[in-house]
Amino acid sequence: MSSEVTVDAPTEERHPGTTSIDTHTSLDILRTLNAEDATVAAAVSEVLPELARLVDRAVDSLRSGGTVHYFGAGTSGRLAVLDAAELLPTFNVPAGLFVAHHAGGPQALLRAIENVEDDADLGRSEADPLRPGDIAIGLTASGRTPFVAGALERARERGAVTGLVTANPNAEIAEHADHLLAARTGPEALTGSTRLKAGTAQKLVLNSFSTAVMIRLGHTWSNLMVDVVATNAKLRGRVLRILQEATGADAAQARAALDDADGELKPALLSMLAGVDASTARRAMAEHEGSVARALLALGGPPRGTTRTTPEN
Repeated sequence: MSSEVTVDAPTEERHPGTTSIDTHTSLDILRTLNAEDATVAAAVSEVLPELARLVDRAVDSLRSGGTVHYFGAGTSGRLAVLDAAELLPTFNVPAGLFVAHHAGGPQALLRAIENVEDDADLGRSEADPLRPGDIAIGLTASGRTPFVAGALERARERGAVTGLVTANPNAEIAEHADHLLAARTGPEALTGSTRLKAGTAQKLVLNSFSTAVMIRLGHTWSNLMVDVVATNAKLRGRVLRILQEATGADAAQARAALDDADGELKPALLSMLAGVDASTARRAMAEHEGSVARALLALGGPPRGTTRTTPEN
C-alpha cells in the first residue's frame, strides 16, 4: 500500500534534478545552485506588467500623502526590512514613508521566533494604522502565511491598495490582493528552502518596485542618485562625483556649488544646470516636488546632454 504526499505550494515540492546534491563536490554544488539562480530573473520578468501597475498606484499614493507598507515573516520579512531601510540613505526619503512590518518585530531579524508567522490577528493589528489609499504589500513565498493574510485582509478593510509577492501562482491568500505578483521560481534546490530562489525573486521584485517608485518621484537625475545622503566619506565622495558627472564641472567648481547649497546635492546640481543661485534653485525644487528635471524645465535650463557649470549673475 502506497502513501501519497500532497503539496500545494511549488516552493515545497522536491526538485527532481538535485536529489543527489549531497554527494557533489563543492564546485558542483555551487554550479547547481548558480544554475537554479539563473532562472529567477526570467520568472520575475513575467510579473513586470503587474508590478508596473502597482508602481503607478504607489506613486499616486505617495504624491497624495500616502505611505507604503511591507508585511512578511522569516526571510520575506527580513528582505522587506532591508528594502525599506536602504531607501533613507539612498534616496533621502523621510522616515515612515516605507514601513516594513516583520512578524515578531526587530528581535525576529536575528533569531527565528516560533508561531508569529501563524498569527493572523498579529498581522491584522500591524495593518490597523493604514489609511485609505496607502499601499500594503505582503510577501510570502508559499502564498499562505497567516500573518500576511491577516495584514492584507485588514489593509483592504482600511481602504488600502494591496499587493502580494509570492512564488506560488495559486496562493491561498491571493484573494486579499489587488495585485498578484507570483514569480514562478518552482522547487528549490533544497526542498522548502525559500531563502534561495524564492527569496532572490522577492529581493528582485522589491528592488525593482522601490527603485521605480523613487525614479518616478524625481529622486534621480538621469541615472544618477541625486538624493543620496552623504553620511560618510565614501558617500561624500560620491556626491561630488555625481555633481561632476551631471554637469561636466571640475572638482573645485562642484565643491563651490555644494558649499553654496549648504552641502545639498539637488539644489547645487540645479543651480549649475540652470545657471541660477542656490536659493533660486531650492525654491524651484520646492515648487516642482523635488524633481530636478521639472524644475530645470521651468527655469529654462539647457536640455539634457549639455552643461553649464557657472551660475549667471
